[in-house]
Amino acid sequence: MSPARPCKGLRAAVAASVGLSEGPTGSARSGRLLRPPTTPGARLLRLPGSGAVRAASPERAGWTEALRAAVAELRAGAVVAVPTDTLYGLACSASCSAALDAVYRLKGRSEAKPLAVCLGRVADVYRYCHVRVPEGLLKDLLPGPVTLVMERSEELNKDLNPFTHLVGIRIPDHTFMQDLAQMFGGPLALTSANLSSQASSLNVEEFQDLWPQLSLVIDGGPIGNGQSPECRLGSTVIDLSVPGKFDIIRPGCALERTTTVLQQKYGLLPSHGSCL
Repeated sequence: MSPARPCKGLRAAVAASVGLSEGPTGSARSGRLLRPPTTPGARLLRLPGSGAVRAASPERAGWTEALRAAVAELRAGAVVAVPTDTLYGLACSASCSAALDAVYRLKGRSEAKPLAVCLGRVADVYRYCHVRVPEGLLKDLLPGPVTLVMERSEELNKDLNPFTHLVGIRIPDHTFMQDLAQMFGGPLALTSANLSSQASSLNVEEFQDLWPQLSLVIDGGPIGNGQSPECRLGSTVIDLSVPGKFDIIRPGCALERTTTVLQQKYGLLPSHGSCL
């Protein structure tokens, strides 16, 4: 892994912790691709039903097959494309340093832009973060289209975003992703399924250029309305690392509801320099 580099100021650190800092694309990272670019193509599995809702019998077998296949690839250190509640994403084991390197390489992503962590339950947040907000606040916002930025705990892999003490946490409001994270049993690194600086993806066809470097693509169908620019905004990113304060780092797709919960229900104040 590349040596740690300090962020310039608190806001830069917060932005970096969720992959929003600026930097050149295509930075080289140590390690190797787990699947070479010459691979003919990723295995494609389509979720039965709508994709976001757990399949019922007799389609349950297809749902279970997709979960087991994804977990097996993730445990082997591979990178998997997955649907979420906002966009299609790339997931890998946050505990596998080689897999983290593979994500950066295949996206052409700057190493100054860290990866978010996807978990399956609110209870898991306390293992991987130092939480300084009421549990009710977490449960009001998660699962949901938000990324909560908090101080990371020592439980996370030191090679995951080694240059910041913060981490962005996601629990997508998407049944497959919650099932996947719980079945995997550990933190997943998560980022959007697209080349860096290109538009985010709302269906699997939009990131076909990445398929040769992926081991598995889970097709959950189209996400949102592809004709609406708002659908490509991604999650609302909130810094909750300072007690009593919040900072909207990225407005995203859930800004109004999120700020209502933070201010009116829990009395948090926007920090200086917030997007509000």
